[in-house]
Amino acid sequence: MEAQPKHSYNIPAEATLDVLGGKWKTLILCHLAYGPKRTSELKKAMPGITQKMLTQQLRELEDDGIIFRTVYNQVPPKVVYEMTEIGESLKAILDQLCEWGEKFIQGQFNRSKS
Repeated sequence: MEAQPKHSYNIPAEATLDVLGGKWKTLILCHLAYGPKRTSELKKAMPGITQKMLTQQLRELEDDGIIFRTVYNQVPPKVVYEMTEIGESLKAILDQLCEWGEKFIQGQFNRSKS
């Protein structure tokens, strides 16, 4: 299934932010970059997210074709999320966000105006 843009965008960065917008989607993708995860694993990895918000963000990422969900027919139900090919293409961007964040946390930037 090929992802289709929700609407037209003025600049390409707008499309990226539309798909990755907000705190939780990017964090979900960072966790999925290391491999498939069950809903409970994602919830445990992000203690600040509510179940409702996690479900909503996962659905939006799935609707955008960034992740896909596999439901196993068993009791109790097992649902696993993983990145699609489109999602995998975001790994370099996610890596850069993590690298920048690490430098920021460590205070490696000069905060004065150049």
